[in-house]
Amino acid sequence: MDEQTKYRRSALLVAMLTSFLTPFMGSAVNIALPAMAQDLDLGAILLSWVATAYLLASAVFLVPFGRLADIRGRKLIFSWGIGIFTLASLLIGLAVTPAMVIGFRVLQGVGSAMIFGTGLAILVSVYPPHQRGRVLGFTVACVYAGLSLGPTLGGLLTHHLGWRSVFFVNVPFGLLVLAVALWKLKGEWAEARGERMDLIGAVIYGLALSGIIYGLSRLPAATGAGLILAGLIALGLFIHRELRLDQPVLDIRLFRGNRVFAFSNLAAFIHYSATFAVVFLMSLYLQYNLGLSPRDAGLILVCQPIVMAVFSPAAGWLSDHWDPQRIASLGMFITSIGLTILALLDGDSALPQLVTGLVVLGFGLALFSSPNTRAVMNSVARKHFGVAGGTVSTMRVCGQMMSMGVTTMVFNILLGQTEITADRFPAFLSSMRTTLTIFIALTVFGIAASLARGRTHPRPAGEDRAAAAPPDLGRG
Repeated sequence: MDEQTKYRRSALLVAMLTSFLTPFMGSAVNIALPAMAQDLDLGAILLSWVATAYLLASAVFLVPFGRLADIRGRKLIFSWGIGIFTLASLLIGLAVTPAMVIGFRVLQGVGSAMIFGTGLAILVSVYPPHQRGRVLGFTVACVYAGLSLGPTLGGLLTHHLGWRSVFFVNVPFGLLVLAVALWKLKGEWAEARGERMDLIGAVIYGLALSGIIYGLSRLPAATGAGLILAGLIALGLFIHRELRLDQPVLDIRLFRGNRVFAFSNLAAFIHYSATFAVVFLMSLYLQYNLGLSPRDAGLILVCQPIVMAVFSPAAGWLSDHWDPQRIASLGMFITSIGLTILALLDGDSALPQLVTGLVVLGFGLALFSSPNTRAVMNSVARKHFGVAGGTVSTMRVCGQMMSMGVTTMVFNILLGQTEITADRFPAFLSSMRTTLTIFIALTVFGIAASLARGRTHPRPAGEDRAAAAPPDLGRG
């Protein structure tokens, strides 16, 4: 086996392992939420913040760490991220108060931000453009494999060992991934080495996202609207600053002058905004309205990510041979059908209806994810791979945050800050259906954004031959 093949396979192995790790933990946590709420006396709003705190931290740090990885080295940031994520998992398992859980979830989100953007950038650094759809399909399949096993194992762990075991199980797995990364990934990938990191811009960017996302969770209160307005103002200042710099933390010109990059990221944001909270809602629906145990709920929810894992590699392969825009747009349309099926659930709906909705939704997600990510990464130069990986991951996380923000807002209006007890089940069901209806409306805009990017050629005319080159072995 030649050196080039070793580099590629090593990068793919590590990317697949980390693509499995964090989704596994996230989906397992969704199943453990009711048990966590009972143990720590968490109301509906604090319960949603167990998921929201992690996502907020990820959103704030993805782009800055992507830029730092382009400058200092993607393997360096990637390895530190795995270590931080693993440590945070241990600390959450040892936490005894809601504040400790939410605080360590923030730390876990920081580690996740260091992993995702850089892992994606490393992968596309070593594979040529005409093979990226296929390998991205494998990593997406691992994401969905983690999502598949998360509810099942999360339900079993919660049922037999308690919710803390869901976090403890990540520790040995995280250490294994770190060992493989340090052993297999030789050298560094840092095409922007020597450039300056815009720390002031990174801080403004973080404050802007924090204000907008936290503001969403406070609506309809006036403080929520104020925080969103402050966040938008900070975002405007950030954009103004970045346009004036030669070495910005996020090159805004990528959005202005690159139609494929701009609309592919917008489509990703909308798609994840419309889908992420579905597992959260269905987990609560199965356990509260239908009275299922965490174990049984996990076994039912596993059908969606299984479908996603099975079809994602095929979707990635298709995007290497046919227009990714059409494949991703079709995926968005199928997603809207799945959401419609779930929005029609009532208090005593049959499980086949719920399972059908999850299966259709999973198929739509599989068709969308890897073709859309391939379009983003193939639309930029190599020196921007870290930022592009961070950006598309930020769109995913911000979309997930928007999804949870919409859910939290609807819960605030229709449920209030009370625990979900038997007499509140009708109000919860109304909240769930209202939220899903909003998500369906979002997919309509998402289809338009996906089509607006124009045709994205599966095989670029000027293939990036430098992708075959090994990393800088002298600076690892």
